[in-house]
This record gives sequence, C-alpha cells and structure tokens, in this order.
Amino acid sequence: MTSQPTLTKAENGPGGPEEPGPGLQAGLKNRHLSMIAIGGVIGAGLFVGSKTGIATAGPGILLSYALVGTLVVLVMRMLGEMSAANPTSGSFSAHADRALGSWAGFSIGWLYWFFWVVVLAVEATAGAEILESWIPAVPQWGWALIVMVVLTATNLVSVGSYGEFEFWFAGIKVVAIGAFIVVGGLAVFGLLPGVHSDKAGLGNLTEHGGFLPNGPGAILTGVLLVVFSFMGSEIATLAAGESEDPQRAVTKSTNSIIWRIGVFYLGSIFVVVALLPWNDPSIKEKGSYVAALDSLGIGNAGQIMNFIVLTSVLSCLNSGLYTASRMAFSLGRRGDAPKAFARTNSRGVPMAAIISSVVFGFVAVFFNYKFPDSVFLFLVNSSGAVALFVWLVICFSQLRMRKIIQAESPEKLVVRMWLYPYLTWAAAALIVFVLGYMLTDTEHDGRETVLLSLLVAAVVIAIAFVKEKVKGKGKTAAAGVPAATEDTVPAEK
Repeated sequence: MTSQPTLTKAENGPGGPEEPGPGLQAGLKNRHLSMIAIGGVIGAGLFVGSKTGIATAGPGILLSYALVGTLVVLVMRMLGEMSAANPTSGSFSAHADRALGSWAGFSIGWLYWFFWVVVLAVEATAGAEILESWIPAVPQWGWALIVMVVLTATNLVSVGSYGEFEFWFAGIKVVAIGAFIVVGGLAVFGLLPGVHSDKAGLGNLTEHGGFLPNGPGAILTGVLLVVFSFMGSEIATLAAGESEDPQRAVTKSTNSIIWRIGVFYLGSIFVVVALLPWNDPSIKEKGSYVAALDSLGIGNAGQIMNFIVLTSVLSCLNSGLYTASRMAFSLGRRGDAPKAFARTNSRGVPMAAIISSVVFGFVAVFFNYKFPDSVFLFLVNSSGAVALFVWLVICFSQLRMRKIIQAESPEKLVVRMWLYPYLTWAAAALIVFVLGYMLTDTEHDGRETVLLSLLVAAVVIAIAFVKEKVKGKGKTAAAGVPAATEDTVPAEK
C-alpha cells in the first residue's frame, strides 16, 4: 500500500483550530467518499423497520418519510456549511465546541460515541442471526464475535481499508435498492414482462381506507418510527476529514442529500405501498420488501433480502466503528477524552480509540445475550433519542457559527444554509416538537426512549460542567507559570 499524506494542522479559522499535531491520514479516495455519502443514508432500518411504519400510517407513511427527509436535508445543509468551512474529524462535536462552548462539544461528542457503540451490538446481533440461519453449526454469539473481529481488523489496518470495504458494502445496497425501484416501478405500471400481479397499482394508495386510513395523526406516529433509520447521513462529514480534498467532499455530499433521500427512501417505500395494499398480512409477516418481492413471483425473495440486509448490517457496523473511533479521536485531541485516544500509529490509525470503542461494543453484545430485557434494553432506549439531540445541537451551532464565519473568513462560506436563520429555527422547532410528541407515545416506547436518553444526556452534561469547573480551578492555580510541559492539554478555543 502506498503511503498516504498526513493531514496538516489547519490554520486557526472560523471553525476554530484543527486538532493539533500529527494524526489522521488522507487515505479516503473520492470514490470512497461518494459511496460513503450515498450508502450512509441507507440503513438496515429501512429494510426491517418500514413494515411497522406502513402498518401504522398506511400509504401516508410516505408523508412521514418526506417530513423526516426534509428535516435531514436541512440539518445536513447546516452541517455542510460548517464542515466545508472547517473539515474536522470531530464534525458537529468540534463545531459545537467552538460555537456553543466546550461543554456542548464534550456532551454531544460522548453521546454520539455512546449511540454508535450500542449500534455495534445491535447490528452485530442482527447479522449473527442471519448468518446462523445459513450456517447453524456456528452459534449466534460465535458469528457476532467473528463479524466484530473482522471489521475491527479492517479498521485497524488503515482508513483506506475501511473506505474500500464500505465502498463495496454501500455499492451492494445502492444497486439492490436501485434494482428494486426499477423492477417494482415497472410492475406498478404494468410494464414488467412475465409478471402479472393482481395487487399492484396506484390504486393501492387510496383504495384501502384512503391515503390516511388511520387518520392524520398517524403521520406523526410514523415519524417516530422512521426518524432513527436516517441516522448516519452525517458520517460523510466526519470521513471528509481524511480525504484528499475535504471541502470538495463535504460540498458534494451536502448537495446530493436531497436526491439520495428522495430516491432511496421515498422511491423504494412508494414502490412497496403501490405493489401491495398497506394492510396486506404478508407485509407484517415477512417484512415490507420481502412481501413486495414475493408479490412479483421472484423466487427466494426472503433469502435475497436477507443478503441485502446482511450487507446493510455489515456496512452499518463498519461505519459505526469508524465513526465512534473518530469521534473518540477528536475528543482526545480536544482534551475531552484520554490522551491515548488522540494517538495514531504510522498508518494514521487511532488504535486506542478503535479498540476502546469495539470493547464497549463487545460488552454490549454480552449484555444482549445475558440480560436482553434489562441492561441491554436500557442501553438501546437510553441512546435512542441521541439522533435528535445531535440534530438539535447542529441547528444551534450553525446559528452561531454563521456569524463567526462571516466575521472572520467569509470566503469559506462555500455552502450556505437556505433562508438563514429562518429555516434553521424552523428545523430546531420541528425537532423539539418531535421530542415532545414522543413523550406522549406509550405504544411504541417513545416516552421511555426520550426520558432515558434525557437522563443519560443530563449525566454527561453534568460531567462536562464539573470538568470545566475543575479545569478552571486548575488554570487559576497555575496562573503565573511561565512555561507549559509537553503533556499539557491543548488550550481550549
């Protein structure tokens, strides 16, 4: 493997100084970034979770996906504005650190890390279930271990190996969904040779109780069920920090988010609800995509979809480990995590950050098998609303960062949030509304998820303020000391 250029220390700009010292390497190619950006928005939740949303809202689930998709587009636009001006491995956490204060960067960074290490356990278990059904000789826990070890090794080799794996994982997802949309779309309009589905047609959108068979309120309930399947859109802004042209990578991924959500989410869900009546029993029994494939007479539809879901699971695991480790790396560089997290080897890999993340993932997997209805359920629910917390912090960070960038380096505003500040405030209000609505949801555990997530967030924020207070006392006590040692934590911005 050819050596990669080391990322240089960025000048102090509107996004604050880049993490100092040698570190990550620009090992991600443009094709890696493009596929990470495209694939990051397609999670396994789209394949396995959409059936509940369809059963709840009927064809109106399209409005739920459109509403959440619009919110994600706005949030990604804000994040793109800040990240294009200052690409960094900490992404929104580093921006919050600069815009809102170190307590905000610390808190949202650790909450995001917590979210992804729990996701590692969830996805490892999901992948193990599929693999065990194919090769039962290996127990489920064995498959979970194998999957975690392989992807950990991939991330430890180099960022380029992560990018290569993700390129192919995401490529399979993109091709599969693209083929599903094309084939399903032709069937809906009666243009697919050899297939005569008596259930397919646009009439499925209105004939079985109407477009909103369970009333307009079901749209909001649908939002609660689908919002978390969009988490991952922001990964491209973290990965851009290890690309050859970070600003170009961020700009490209930000500008393409609209068509990615429109095609992969709205397009595929539209095909599902047009191929089958929303209340068809097969959707609930087999899953929305498997049921849709079965309705076309495609053989082994279940196994085909299992392969696609497994690919999505591996992709999510791969990106989750990468994302968690880079956030830990950034926290370490800013003095908000152990210094070891900020160290990289000769290949630019933050080994301590990766290993610590995967160790927590392994522990969570153990809890999933040993205490699935207590400890692990708490971990899942207490990290469930982190996505909304992250998006809310991005909104408030952008409101502040726009003024900082305009004052210090206006030429870095190569990506601009539309209708600033009105759309930013509107997005923040929508996020708060969704969180509030979740507190009324007892049927799908929305209230428990928000309350437990708020509890964990409160603990992390409290730690952040205690840390700041201790650091402030330390600075006061050290006043007048003429020189700093090599081990001094980098000064806060």
